[in-house]
Amino acid sequence: MSSHDFMRLVEAFGLTGAWRWDFTTGRQVWSSGLYRLPGLPESEPASYERLLGLVHPADRDVLEDAAQIVQTGLFGSHTVRLIRPDGTARTVVSRGEVFFSAEGRPVALTGVLLDVTDRERLAEMHRMEQHRRASLARQAQVFIYTEPTLPLTEYGPEFLALVGLSREQIRGNWLSPFAPDERPRWREELLRLAAAGRPFSITPTLRLAGGGVAPFRMTMVPLRDGNADPACWTVVITPLEAETAPPASLPRQREPGQGHDGQAHLAQAIQGRHLRAARGLLDWTLNDLARASGLSLSTVRRLEEEADGPASRSRPHVLAALRKAGIVFTLIDGTVAVARTE
Repeated sequence: MSSHDFMRLVEAFGLTGAWRWDFTTGRQVWSSGLYRLPGLPESEPASYERLLGLVHPADRDVLEDAAQIVQTGLFGSHTVRLIRPDGTARTVVSRGEVFFSAEGRPVALTGVLLDVTDRERLAEMHRMEQHRRASLARQAQVFIYTEPTLPLTEYGPEFLALVGLSREQIRGNWLSPFAPDERPRWREELLRLAAAGRPFSITPTLRLAGGGVAPFRMTMVPLRDGNADPACWTVVITPLEAETAPPASLPRQREPGQGHDGQAHLAQAIQGRHLRAARGLLDWTLNDLARASGLSLSTVRRLEEEADGPASRSRPHVLAALRKAGIVFTLIDGTVAVARTE
């Protein structure tokens, strides 16, 4: 196969075109593919100036003009947008090589254009997706990741900042973002659910970088490529508070202990997950809380599982024990915040 036949075969894909410019004679020659890329008829004379005229105005400054090329022999590699006569745009990579005489004078240039529109679109889509995920993480504490297998270990920087851990720490112990007292439960539960290969959710309490804890929902969905086993898993992590926040009619309490009405509303808003979060901050077991509150283990467990409801006579004993140990419950804009005093 001759070089001409090979070039024609390559250009048949419609993604590339070549051109040559002889500085001595001023003659320019374009291949058929170069005419197709910008959507020009082959009857039109080949001209570098014509090609420059098709470049998006915002991209023209990066390209060398004709005088620069002929006089200095400089011609760089650039990625620019071409606006075709029909109004459509294509993104192309322009590359070339300048040839010099024995005296060092530029005498000719051979160039090539490569259509990378689809590649650039995919890259832009990827950038937009990354920006969308980063915005969700910053503004709503929603995190989305995909990994080949479970448990998840390759969290993004936003989640690592939330829990105050490095990726190496999580690789060493995938349970490290979870509250210590919940780790045995989720170690068995997550692996059991993942083995079934079906979508599932867990609701762990996560340890936060600032020293607090908060309940989150982790929804895990298997993605398959036609095989029985999942090709990968997509995990969506969302705050559990956002799903079951107390009614908006509850007044805002700026500081704990300000008024009996505020305390009453706060006590009604505290739910089982807040008790678990408080216990996690103290690194207490259920037995520890039962001893501190003077209640039975089964009573404390029912309170954390919402079995007895907010009117339970045992709740004040549990809250008093937690507060005595340094836990502070605060109602902020209808949402219960849990913290531990030093």
